[in-house]
Amino acid sequence: MAQRWLIDPKKKQYKANLHSHSTMSDGKLTPEELKKAYKDKGYDILAITDHEYPKSHADMSEKDFLMLTGYEAYIRPSRICAFNRFKPEIHINLIARDKDNEGIVAYDPFYCKYMPIHKAVAARHYGNIGSRKFTVLYLQKFIDLANSSGYLVSLNHPCWSMQDYKDIKKLNGFWSMEIFNTSSMKTSGYAENMPLYDSLLRDGKRMFVHGSDDNHNKKPMSDPMSDSFGAWTMISADKLEYKAVTDALAAGDMYASTGPVIESICIDGNEVKVKTSEAKFIRMHMTPKYAKTVYDKKGGNVTEATFKLPDDASYIYFSVTDGDGGKAYTHAFDIK
Repeated sequence: MAQRWLIDPKKKQYKANLHSHSTMSDGKLTPEELKKAYKDKGYDILAITDHEYPKSHADMSEKDFLMLTGYEAYIRPSRICAFNRFKPEIHINLIARDKDNEGIVAYDPFYCKYMPIHKAVAARHYGNIGSRKFTVLYLQKFIDLANSSGYLVSLNHPCWSMQDYKDIKKLNGFWSMEIFNTSSMKTSGYAENMPLYDSLLRDGKRMFVHGSDDNHNKKPMSDPMSDSFGAWTMISADKLEYKAVTDALAAGDMYASTGPVIESICIDGNEVKVKTSEAKFIRMHMTPKYAKTVYDKKGGNVTEATFKLPDDASYIYFSVTDGDGGKAYTHAFDIK
């Protein structure tokens, strides 16, 4: 097998929050305040994805900071979009491939409640206007429509949303799934979604993974329950420009993290070589029962690992755990 870079060290990695909310929906910070907070914290990319409010913030981009266009759509069992903490729902992030795409997918006025009505009526509409339905058939049509309308479609916080696995595995067309969601982790304490992702892999489903804050900033950033800066996505792109970044996202040139950096992963012959920031554990996963781990037996840190490619697995993915408990995950890579 020829040398194959899964994470190429020659490409710069850009730190991104792909899910956030401003005062345009139910967030507490203005778009300008969000941008400043994330730029000051060392991020390179921010997507402000207000609820049912597609809005380009491209005019806020700078040479060293990129704003992505998008919004969060959601579908509930309630005809009028009523929240019920005991019933499932689905939340879907739409990241626009074109920075000027502000189109609304399947507009329903009960859901599109933050956008002023005159803007909602005047906006570009994709698909029929009318009632949304919490059925697999309707959800699939919504996902298909969003994809054909120029959006990258991600599955948000499936644990928090209480989605039934038998329904999730019937859906196709998700570009990626949130493995970490800071807001959900602060809410429930167990919103790490790798077990769900692994189940989907074993059922033959393929999508990428990413991390996001989903921040609403209802608590100050100094508060232990703050939902900012907890999970992010590292994107390997040719340059910090809109098309280069969205092309990298579409190709899966990214990984999710709450701390560690994965500097490179290379398949060379029958071996996989991984380089990371200081870590307690570097793992190559094949199933929950089947993983290989590199660590320092004296309790120190490691920064490199070499694994033999398995001959009895169809895919592999990688995780890194640091001394503070932070984790990083890649998506799965097919090897057969």
